[in-house]
Amino acid sequence: MDIRDKETYAIIGAAMTVHKKLGCGFIEAVYQEALEKEFQYLNIPYEREKIFPINYRNHKLKTYFQADFICYGEVIVELKVLQQMQGIEHTQVINYLKVAGLNRAMLINFGEKTLQYKRVVFNLRDSEE
Repeated sequence: MDIRDKETYAIIGAAMTVHKKLGCGFIEAVYQEALEKEFQYLNIPYEREKIFPINYRNHKLKTYFQADFICYGEVIVELKVLQQMQGIEHTQVINYLKVAGLNRAMLINFGEKTLQYKRVVFNLRDSEE
């Protein structure tokens, strides 16, 4: 874990506290609400369920991406409750970063006995063609 990134370190700490207190076995909405309470307790700035429009060929689609949380105005926090994370979750988060125009995300899985998390970094400049 990169301690130089204080924001993601704080997010991971909050998620660890939630997992320690609740364990695994609840639905995602329970962890989302508990994590929101922990963010409030720790004074971590966040927006919950922020909506991002998706554009295709300069047209705004009816479908949109809704982030579980945006913390510090720049980190997408995506929650999962899975027995095991597959590669598709990472791919989804990369697409979310592209849509949101951001470059950092936390993928957090509350579905296992030990909290699983992954810090995802996306370089927007490298993706533009």
